[in-house]
Amino acid sequence: MRVLYVGDLIWWGTCLHRCHAIEQLGHDVTKLDLFDGLPLARQLTLASRGARKLGLPLDHAKANARVLQAMKNATYDLLWIDKGLIIRPQTLRQARKLQPDCKIIGYSPDDMNQKHNQSRYFLDHLPCYDLFFTTKSYGVEELASLGCPKVVFVGNSYDPDTHRPVALAPGEKEKYGGSIGFIGAWEKERADSILALVESGFAVRVWGSGWENMTARPPGLMLENRYLLGDEYAKGMCAFNINLCFLRKINRDLQTTRSIEIPACGAFMAAERTAEHLALFEEGKEAVFFSSNEELIEKCRYYLDHPEARMRIAAAGRQRCLSAGYSNHDRMKAMLREILMPPAR
Repeated sequence: MRVLYVGDLIWWGTCLHRCHAIEQLGHDVTKLDLFDGLPLARQLTLASRGARKLGLPLDHAKANARVLQAMKNATYDLLWIDKGLIIRPQTLRQARKLQPDCKIIGYSPDDMNQKHNQSRYFLDHLPCYDLFFTTKSYGVEELASLGCPKVVFVGNSYDPDTHRPVALAPGEKEKYGGSIGFIGAWEKERADSILALVESGFAVRVWGSGWENMTARPPGLMLENRYLLGDEYAKGMCAFNINLCFLRKINRDLQTTRSIEIPACGAFMAAERTAEHLALFEEGKEAVFFSSNEELIEKCRYYLDHPEARMRIAAAGRQRCLSAGYSNHDRMKAMLREILMPPAR
């Protein structure tokens, strides 16, 4: 198929990973970056400012005009919009007129019923999609209630080229990892759990943004205040004995990309217990789960003292990712099948 793929195509992002998966499945993909040509910090500042004030983020990359120009220049089977907050409804309506047989597909890894993830353009253009994929199970009914004609739940996924076991060079375990680690942004509940671990005598290392909000910094807590991206991200997960997997409360997460990426790296994961996590990995065999800080402390103490059990679970978690079809390629195959499925009579 010929696909016009529209999204934030930054080199380390999951949006580009999905785009590559479509290409690697043999399809002809034309890429259109929503933030082409602007430094990342500037993009995020301007986009968030516009969304906060009016819900009408600025189209710095002239993406709307470029979508229509691309569709005037070539014929496509799919117009794939990956979290298109700056895509205006009139753009999709005009795209439909230009190519009535081209299916308009939406995707978002975020909780799109929350205002911090929305824009007025997004809410207004929801009725224009032929099909929208969400990684939030509760998002199916919610997006349909907002006017989207067809919404399908799809699980999170990993990129095989990025999220894989990495052999660490001498010194890299000390550079990136340690006993217990978390890679992700600050959130109060996450900070509280990490503090509980440190106060119980564990050393915890954190990579990510926003941790300046954490005023209590006891000995044993190492805050790096930057993200690990690409190969460094995989190295970080492989360098920790225990990888913490917290879910984002503001997004009502029941699973997240980290839920799949950690096991895909062959790394040991201790994640919050949810029904979706339990469906993805067998508890105590492919991952470890917790429902309270007390249980988290107990699990960390046990598995740090039992490295063989820890390594066995980490290996089984990776095998589950491979055998159960959690890769971007497998998820994308399933989505494309759904797109091409004839309408029910």
